[in-house]
Amino acid sequence: MKFGDFEIYTFVEQTFRLDGGSMFGVIPKTMWERLIPADNNNLIPMQNNLFVLKAHGKTMIFDIGLGDTLSDREKKVYTADGISNLEQGLASLGLTTDDIDFVILTHLHTDHAGGAVKLVDKQFVPRFAKAKYLISKEEWDVATHPNERTSAVYIPERYYALKDAGQVELIDANTELFPGIKAVYTGGHTEGHFGIQMESGGQKVWYYADIFCTSAHMRVPFVPATDLFPLQTMEVKRNALPEIVGDKVIMAYDHDTKIPFGQVIQEGKKLTVTPVEERRSGALHS
Repeated sequence: MKFGDFEIYTFVEQTFRLDGGSMFGVIPKTMWERLIPADNNNLIPMQNNLFVLKAHGKTMIFDIGLGDTLSDREKKVYTADGISNLEQGLASLGLTTDDIDFVILTHLHTDHAGGAVKLVDKQFVPRFAKAKYLISKEEWDVATHPNERTSAVYIPERYYALKDAGQVELIDANTELFPGIKAVYTGGHTEGHFGIQMESGGQKVWYYADIFCTSAHMRVPFVPATDLFPLQTMEVKRNALPEIVGDKVIMAYDHDTKIPFGQVIQEGKKLTVTPVEERRSGALHS
């Protein structure tokens, strides 16, 4: 998909399932199940949509999925088999891991950062040997010191493997990474979570990771129970929605199984998301 001078593409890294109630917090099941039906175990389908951006002569990837180094405990947490499509997905775009210049990690939960490493001789090593891993300072601090609530989703050994290789660059969560590409601090989901706003040729494309994790999570109160600061998440969504709707921002959804790119339309209080077709050339099409 081309917008202005930028190109962005997506592929599915891995599928998994999570508890539907945990993904919608205080919203009753009778409401959220109409959007994403659950199985007999109350699990809903999820997937890791990874986004590759080509801009300014560089190739960047936003978050990196579960990867193939999951422990048995992690496989249970994510109801996943740990078989990653990362390399195959890159190959479908004509890329290898060596072609990635920047891995931009919005936060360090395993489903977003597990694929950052691989195992060599039973040791974690960076999967992207030539890339810089951009991580917010706040997120690095909390992820490398997990507590009882976060220890299941933060695995410091993976992050230290990146640091020991000299490939980590800690950033402020509110900063322009490159012209037309901004990291925008959100917090909410985690202490250091940030979104990515891109704009080129008059078109805006936003990747807000787990703040707007699926097209079913556009409404302000639809916040996962796993968010550490749900009121902060709601405030971020409340402030972002007028621009998303008014400027016809294309949203990139990290966990949606049907709509990786969508445009949000508001009619009264009702929000609907129209899929945006991904094309290898040309403009954005809805």
